[in-house]
Amino acid sequence: MSNFIYNSYSVEHPGVVRFYPTDEQRLAAQQAPRRHRYEPAPQPLLTYLIAGAAVLVVVFAALFESAESWGNGFLLSAWMVLWAIAFAGVALLSGPLRRTFKLLGNGYRAWVQSRQQAAADERIWNAALQDARLMADLARAMDRQRR
Repeated sequence: MSNFIYNSYSVEHPGVVRFYPTDEQRLAAQQAPRRHRYEPAPQPLLTYLIAGAAVLVVVFAALFESAESWGNGFLLSAWMVLWAIAFAGVALLSGPLRRTFKLLGNGYRAWVQSRQQAAADERIWNAALQDARLMADLARAMDRQRR
C-alpha cells in the first residue's frame, strides 16, 4: 500500500478557469496605460469675462440701432437687462452644471457596468445549469461569500 497518491487530473474546472481572469491577466490590466477623458480645467474667472464681453457686445449693438424703434428706450433697457441676466446666469451656473453632467455621466457608466455584470452572471448561471461541476463550484463560492 502506498503513502501518497499522484493525481493525473486537473483540480480546476476548465469552465471556471475560462470565466475568471488569472492573476497575470489582472496584473497586466492594472499596468496597462489608461485612456483619460479630456476634462477642461475649471476657469470661473474666464467664464465671467466671456459673459461680460458678450453683454458689452449686446449693449453696443443695441446702442447703434435706432433708439426710436424701441419706443422711448424702455424696451431697449429691458432687453439689455434680460440679456445681462441671461449671461450672468450662464456664468454663475457653469460650475454646478458641469458637476451635474459629470455626476450624470458617472451614474450612467455605473449603470452600464452593473448591466454588463448582470449579463455576465446570467451567462455563468446558464452555463452552470448545464454543468453540474460548475454548479458545485458556484455553490461553494456562494457559501464562502455568506460566511
